[in-house]
Amino acid sequence: MSAADNDVSFAAAVGAFIVSSALIVLSGLWPALGRLITRIPRPIASAMLAGILFPICLAPVQAVFGAETWALALPIVLVWLVLFRLAPRWAVPAAMLVAIVVIALTATPGWLDASTAAPQLVFVLPQFDPLVIVSLGLPLFIVTMAGQNVPGIVVMSTFGYTVQPRSALVGSGVASGAAALFGGHIINLAAITAAIMASPEAHPDRDKRWIASFTAGWVYLVLGLGAGLATALVSASPPILIVAVAGLAVLGALVTGITGALEDPQHRIAAILTFLVVASGVTVAGVGSAFWGLLVGGIVMLWLSWTRRRTEPEPAVAESIKP
Repeated sequence: MSAADNDVSFAAAVGAFIVSSALIVLSGLWPALGRLITRIPRPIASAMLAGILFPICLAPVQAVFGAETWALALPIVLVWLVLFRLAPRWAVPAAMLVAIVVIALTATPGWLDASTAAPQLVFVLPQFDPLVIVSLGLPLFIVTMAGQNVPGIVVMSTFGYTVQPRSALVGSGVASGAAALFGGHIINLAAITAAIMASPEAHPDRDKRWIASFTAGWVYLVLGLGAGLATALVSASPPILIVAVAGLAVLGALVTGITGALEDPQHRIAAILTFLVVASGVTVAGVGSAFWGLLVGGIVMLWLSWTRRRTEPEPAVAESIKP
């Protein structure tokens, strides 16, 4: 069954996932890509991080002031605010717990009926349909690289961590190919998760923030085993309520991103343009705003740096024209 029939089989989609995974592995084996990623200037990287997080951090405000969600969101935000003052490490988990209780108490009767039985691993024999590969596999590769992998590496560098693109991309690509055989889509260096785990919100000591990632990994496994219940819970709640809790979680990372973006006066224009493009959420040719923000910010920074060098006098000349 081909994409031309407007009815893509799941086996063909799995084939496209595998091709996309192979392309990610090839990207990791391409040294020039790794050098390009690690040379992204700090103001641009920080602005991109802030732009990614900004719409998420707006969610708590929108939920509290929303006519239909304020009564649900207000207890969540108040609990977060109180604990942020008294026990900052427990502020977000407590807010999430309150959100779960609020959703469970206000959901329509029978919402648990949407939950499914225990999950099962089902092997899917892939089919490699050229049309599906072009229409699904290639866009998935581009979006994953531009929207998650590159921003994820940049976000880590914003918080002072050095990520080797080669090992990260090859590892995630190989894992994605294995997961695809069981229906899983691309495993990537998620930018939002990186912002949460690598920020001071995870732990004041940057050498101990790995504990947050390690814990999150086990939580993901538990959520996977209870995917039916989790899906039913999310489906029973206003979408903005879940995003609001995430917004509270990444608020500290947003502050870090904005501070780093505007730290150098010479690059503030390039940084703020990067922030605006990324925060706009625009999508061009199937590629998300994170990539276009990096591109716009990089071009503006190069242009302003070039014109500044052309207009500024040489040191010897500047010394001679002093009064």
